[in-house]
Amino acid sequence: MMLDMDSVAVVKYGRDIKSTLENGLELIGGFGEVRAPVLIKPNICAERDGTGHSLTDINVVKALVSLLLEANARLPIRIIETDSKDKYADDAFAKFGYDQYCDEMKRFGFDVSTLNLSRTPLVTVPFEGRYFKNPEIPEVIVEPHYFISVAIAKTHYSAYITGALKNLFGVLPKKEKEIYHPRIQDVIADLAMIVRPELNIIDARVGVEGWDGPKTHRIGAFILGRQPVSVDAVMTLIMGLDPNDIGHLVYSKERNLGSFSPPVVGESIESVKVQFNVPPITVYSSS
Repeated sequence: MMLDMDSVAVVKYGRDIKSTLENGLELIGGFGEVRAPVLIKPNICAERDGTGHSLTDINVVKALVSLLLEANARLPIRIIETDSKDKYADDAFAKFGYDQYCDEMKRFGFDVSTLNLSRTPLVTVPFEGRYFKNPEIPEVIVEPHYFISVAIAKTHYSAYITGALKNLFGVLPKKEKEIYHPRIQDVIADLAMIVRPELNIIDARVGVEGWDGPKTHRIGAFILGRQPVSVDAVMTLIMGLDPNDIGHLVYSKERNLGSFSPPVVGESIESVKVQFNVPPITVYSSS
């Protein structure tokens, strides 16, 4: 049977993260063609985690790296993030254990390291989007690579949701990212076209209302897929919300980055659905 490349796997969290991810990957046909380097973008949007579930769990990244290296032990893997108003990426890498982990992996002979994109060379990308016109983007994002977005299931005061696509916000090199907030839906849709992540993973074991809570919901699942819109749409439906209400999903769907009704394999949406409140959306002035 031909696998639909738009398929989204919903996998209940099992005995450990690695086996759960492995199960999900099997359901969508594995990693596919992996190009070097592999860029893993966790959600590290701040230097504090008020709920304990608002930032990507490093253990998810460790499990993912282990699966990648089992497939190809020579893969160069970069765990990427940028500076922002709420954090310096290098400090966050140290605080949340990424530096120590990468040092351990290097001692075992693996090419795994962190990379602060705010400190890397930029190149101009020929691109005419909803917001960006020939933007300057970190060079590593423009060169050949295999990009994995590792996100959290959250709602958001300006983006409506934080999923695989909103996680791409963290590749923008400017520290003052709030300048993008008035048009964040357009910004995210443009980033989706520029980055085009090859694999999207959402840790939905615990979902968070708001970028850092305080309210949380236990969902108990991981969501995996190749098409970022499809993965985020499934996450949104699991939250009891409507993908059609989310500008960056609508715009990205129009650009063929997924659908709002993809084939769902593994668990059904209804079996893990937990109703979230509609996020209070910040309305920005056009002045």
